[in-house]
Amino acid sequence: MANLKSGLILGEDEHLVVELEAELWAASSNPIAQLIGAVVKFLNLLLGNKRQGYVVITDKRVVEIIQFKALWVLNTGKNVKYLLPSSVKEVGYIKEGTCCGCFCQSYNLYYDAFTQRTSVLLKDVDEAGAQKVVDAFYKAISAAQ
Repeated sequence: MANLKSGLILGEDEHLVVELEAELWAASSNPIAQLIGAVVKFLNLLLGNKRQGYVVITDKRVVEIIQFKALWVLNTGKNVKYLLPSSVKEVGYIKEGTCCGCFCQSYNLYYDAFTQRTSVLLKDVDEAGAQKVVDAFYKAISAAQ
């Protein structure tokens, strides 16, 4: 059984496809935005606030997990959402130039459901990697229907 950073326990005959750690502090891959996000993250760590987000894609399901901690170790909350295949209207990725519109390309996985829209910055991927994540997401939700 896989030991996931998100803490999700895989079921029998379930295999991990990808575990994305969501960047909850920086808004893009722009170095300036990442610097601002790193400063905000550092200030919150000094105060003891921590939040981690994950999108876990397996061959049978897609799960969103957000963990909140206070005073560095106290669990203050955890949100776990299973995405129902019937609720997902659209899945894809967005490629955008973040620094002066042409440098530092960023890729965001997004999915629209009936109740929300979620976007996750994909770290250290190119267009082929973003396409692979979207294909895995689509395959997981279509297999569950």
